[in-house]
Amino acid sequence: MLELAILGLLQEAPMHGYELRKELATKLGTLRAAISYGTLYPTLKRLKLAGWIGEAEMTETSDIIPPMTSKRGRVVYKITAEGKERFADLLTQTGPETYDDTGFGVHFTFFSRTDRATRLRILEGRRRRVEERREGLREVLARAADRLDAYTLELQRHGLDACEREVRWLEELITNERSGQTPGRSRFGPAGAQPAATPAAGSETPPEQPRPHLDRP
Repeated sequence: MLELAILGLLQEAPMHGYELRKELATKLGTLRAAISYGTLYPTLKRLKLAGWIGEAEMTETSDIIPPMTSKRGRVVYKITAEGKERFADLLTQTGPETYDDTGFGVHFTFFSRTDRATRLRILEGRRRRVEERREGLREVLARAADRLDAYTLELQRHGLDACEREVRWLEELITNERSGQTPGRSRFGPAGAQPAATPAAGSETPPEQPRPHLDRP
């Protein structure tokens, strides 16, 4: 999955290792903890040996690269023609690894470059995976709720709530894909932003009421 993410980012623009790690952390969100230099640079080396990335010409990037960054961190990486083909191949993969948390997160990041049929297969696979997790949590709560302490019970309920929310979210995405609709536009318009409430015709916005003064001790 890190291979897919790196190739996808380098297809946007050449980057230093420092920039790559920063962009990976930004785009992948909750996966950022798993991305360390100890993981990143061996992957970059492997991609370079495979011919999927190469080194670009050095440019002045003192405003991007911290002054104490090692020489290795100042190498600029770029994707090759073979790397672009590899990235396109990886985007079409829809195996079980694309339904797990990490795999799904990386693939979803590049959904705008993925064809609709592949997006649908991944979304449906992810929904099945989360539904299985949800049913497992329901079974635990049904069988052992009376034997769990209050905090463990609350954690199980939290997990169940998260699964139910994700299933609803996935079902909406699947519906949008099947109808050719862009995510976020079905309910609140572009980017999912909810429009501000508009006062009814002929009505006036009431003046703001003063807040009660709280006596201080």
